[in-house]
Amino acid sequence: MGIDLPLIWMLIIGFGVMMYVVMDGFDLGIGILFPFISDRAHRDAMVNTVAPVWDGNETWLVLGGAGLMAAFPKAYAILLSAFYIPVLLMLLGLIWRGVSFEFRFKADDAHKPFWDKAFMTGSFAAAFFQGVILGAYIDGASVMAAAQGTGDSMAWLTPFSLFTGAGVVAAYALLGATWLVLKTEGELQRRMIRVTHPIMIAILVAILVVGIWTPINHPAIAGRWFSLPNFWFFVPVPALVVLAAAGIFRSLGRDPHAGPFIWSLLLVFLGYSGFVISIWPHIVPPSLSIWEAAGPPQSLGFTLVGALLIIPMILGYSAWAYYVFRGKVKVGEEYH
Repeated sequence: MGIDLPLIWMLIIGFGVMMYVVMDGFDLGIGILFPFISDRAHRDAMVNTVAPVWDGNETWLVLGGAGLMAAFPKAYAILLSAFYIPVLLMLLGLIWRGVSFEFRFKADDAHKPFWDKAFMTGSFAAAFFQGVILGAYIDGASVMAAAQGTGDSMAWLTPFSLFTGAGVVAAYALLGATWLVLKTEGELQRRMIRVTHPIMIAILVAILVVGIWTPINHPAIAGRWFSLPNFWFFVPVPALVVLAAAGIFRSLGRDPHAGPFIWSLLLVFLGYSGFVISIWPHIVPPSLSIWEAAGPPQSLGFTLVGALLIIPMILGYSAWAYYVFRGKVKVGEEYH
């Protein structure tokens, strides 16, 4: 029995996307939370919690995109054609956020508010359009238009995709708030605890709406959810979502530290697992599987060697960076 290279590559890309959602999610969330915090010293402390690691977090997005192009060129061509506009807007948001991240540290008092607004808008735009892409991918209209060559460049813009865009913004805000609970103390930490409660309620409502909306509008996804053996993988997800939500609320009511963030990671992972169950084994819904979209075995094998060398390096330097800059960030202090 040979090695299933398309499956291995799909696992690599899935891992890279999940790592990006987790690691860049909470620093995008910090920008999304800026409107709730007006104190400049508190804003500086929020940014300082991710200053040493934020650009390394985006490495996983590059890995996922490059892996898709190398391993599944047919899927890459279809998806990029389908989502050209929202991908471009997402990248503009990431660029604008990255520029503002650096400039706000160097700006004088007169210009710092401008870069704070740039940091907010860039973070929001990047998160929102990631969610729009997710919703349009599940919806399938823009993907089918691209696959059929109909040229409908705005097919991605649907009520469902806009709703999932808002849902991803809320999810990143949750990751950002619980990350700040972990990394800060005093008044800033208490404010993040208070902010987390309404964010959690919004996320639970979003999960419920998506959980009802998706199978009603997409019979193929409903079939995957409620057919065997997928049903047995899907059944625990709602119960675990309730458990994770209860864990977040309970840990916030005590002396919170890492607990809320860990429970938030579980909640995001459950949402990701539900998404995987909804589309598996298709990489381009509704019908193009990972094996049909895969490149030649020689290309898959050659690029796999590089991936297996690069991924441990990324994990290693990321772990080292988080270890070096562990601990609380105090208001008025910064890394040097």
